[in-house]
Amino acid sequence: MIQDIGAHTYHNEYRPVPVQGDSPVLAYRGRKILVRVTGEKTFTYPTYGELGISKDDVRWLFQEDQISYFLALKDISELSGFTYVSINFMRAAEPRFQAFAGVTGMSLCHWYQNHQYCGQCGRPMEHSKTERMMYCEHCHTMMYPQICPAVIVAVRHGNKLLVSKYAGREYTKAALLAGFAEIGETIEQTVHREVMEEVGIHVKNLQFYKSQPWCFTDTLLFGFFCDLDGDDTLRVDHNELATAQWVERENLPDDLEKASLTMEMMTLFKEGKW
Repeated sequence: MIQDIGAHTYHNEYRPVPVQGDSPVLAYRGRKILVRVTGEKTFTYPTYGELGISKDDVRWLFQEDQISYFLALKDISELSGFTYVSINFMRAAEPRFQAFAGVTGMSLCHWYQNHQYCGQCGRPMEHSKTERMMYCEHCHTMMYPQICPAVIVAVRHGNKLLVSKYAGREYTKAALLAGFAEIGETIEQTVHREVMEEVGIHVKNLQFYKSQPWCFTDTLLFGFFCDLDGDDTLRVDHNELATAQWVERENLPDDLEKASLTMEMMTLFKEGKW
């Protein structure tokens, strides 16, 4: 999956250091990121020295190994050899540890953008010097990065798996059922509710498989396998899903990106391991 970065280590501790000339800078425009594409799947980020901006125009984000990544706080024009690409490029990009940095940085970028002003009193927010937190000096509101819990659900029916495609999304490939947890419910209750809401069936035998930080949508995913309980007739909510159908094990798609919990779970069922 995208967070599996091999021998490299992601350091999330808040220990900012001064920017250096060779420090990689992550620059975003919405859901696009500035890179130099060096091959079909390979890329590099611009460095602070290449951008020619001031130290006040960047903010320390995190480290991978001994490399500190910084966020561009101003819009960066496309440089010679660099271009803005969709963040989805990172799903299969190499090197993997740098791709993970780009996706994680986007999540923090949007958090900073959405908390420039206090939601309580409307005054400008300041960044803490000791932790990754925005605060208001006037009313003392504190805001930390927020992560949305959600489920990924692999519903089994004998030799078949329930496979869907999202409606109105940029991602149009095969997927499993998914949905966000609501206030006051357990993550297991989320599984039952989302399956019923999206396709109108009951499930049983919930088995937690694995979690995944999915920074494309600021989400922490909880992957569950479960079994159909009762009637297999699907009543698809087309506001949420373009399609949903039972797919035979051998007809499930191959995982070419090795990025998502969804495809890893689909592959495990295809190989008869779950």
